[in-house]
Amino acid sequence: MAVFTPLNADQVVPFLDEFAIGELVTLEGVAHGTENSTFFVTTDQGEWVLTLFEQGEFEDLPFFVDLLDYLAAANLPVPGPIHDRQGVALKRLAGRPALLFPKMPGSHPSAPNLAQCEALGNAFGRMHAVSRDFSGERPNPRDLGYLQRRHTEVLAFLSADDQALMREEIAHYAEAFAGAALPRGAIHGDLFRDNTLYDGDRLGGIIDFYNGCTGDLLFDLAIVINDWASNADGEIDEARYQAILSAYLAHRPLSETERALWPSMLRLTALRYWLSRLLVIHVDPPAHDITPHDPARFRTLLGRRREGRIPPLPAAAG
Repeated sequence: MAVFTPLNADQVVPFLDEFAIGELVTLEGVAHGTENSTFFVTTDQGEWVLTLFEQGEFEDLPFFVDLLDYLAAANLPVPGPIHDRQGVALKRLAGRPALLFPKMPGSHPSAPNLAQCEALGNAFGRMHAVSRDFSGERPNPRDLGYLQRRHTEVLAFLSADDQALMREEIAHYAEAFAGAALPRGAIHGDLFRDNTLYDGDRLGGIIDFYNGCTGDLLFDLAIVINDWASNADGEIDEARYQAILSAYLAHRPLSETERALWPSMLRLTALRYWLSRLLVIHVDPPAHDITPHDPARFRTLLGRRREGRIPPLPAAAG
């Protein structure tokens, strides 16, 4: 259950009174998520999502608010936070930082079809095209420097072959990306399928921007492809791959440097999740009683990407 701080109506009613969204009808805890407490709030004027932040770098929350405000103003399908009558979005409730969002339509796509992949690529390309002009700054906490700093903490828990693999991969990235000038901007940082909502084939929302930061746009795109276009065995499904990338590239073409580094970035982001999930199991256990994700999925993905069976990128427009 992803409600680590329970709430009741006596707490929520005065909180809602600070917003112009009507009177409380129902309050329901949401039984998913791993870090924050989430509630569905229904008022006589609509449906909303209330999030209490349980852990993380709270000083980063203004960055997320500003980014979501910026993307919502660009008519992207993101939940722009609700601001109170004084124009303030970030509040406190039950001793926790709190944000209120509109409830977006749809459900998570477990097996996205080609129309859903195209819709994702279209919205994601638009998002990256405008995010380059976002003025906020938050360093990417899961970049190459993170891999270099933290991989040594898990080596003792790996086989000799996997230790050698991890070291070899990080050395490869350090060489491949040395001096590379890649387009940067605000990125989602964790755009898995379960961070989207679909109403049929329509993309209802891109959600959970709490890994958002300033980073290489190609890093963000590689995370998407490794999740959305990979089969259970780690091989890339070429139809989904082409559907996402063709739609994306219509809004933000890749530079020649990005195209050259694409295979290496797919490998780097696979290792990023392999490492982060190993750290949760062996080094940094979650603050709450939850089941960590299995690192093996990304160890498999990394192996597949190293084999080099990556379909060609769609041709550059024009």
